[in-house]
Amino acid sequence: MPLTQLTYMSAFFLALTGLALYRIHLLSALLCLEGMMLSLFVALSLWALQLDSTNFSPSPMFMLAFSACEAGAGLALMVATARTHSSDHLKVFSLLKC
Repeated sequence: MPLTQLTYMSAFFLALTGLALYRIHLLSALLCLEGMMLSLFVALSLWALQLDSTNFSPSPMFMLAFSACEAGAGLALMVATARTHSSDHLKVFSLLKC
């Protein structure tokens, strides 16, 4: 396994482990999701460079654009829930409340 592949795979699984284990605050969950998306972006970019094909070259930019939209929507939800619940702890949230 090449060193670059090991690097972005370990970064992805480290962020996934952080998302699974440390879900106290909504901000930490969003940061772990962003880390996962950035490691996927690096993996897709390196894969497009290794293939040396122009068909896959816009794919990392689309992924980065969707990742930015996801981060913006996540931060907007965090601000909205922090205003309504006065906290960003995930234990405070309930799906049954309106």
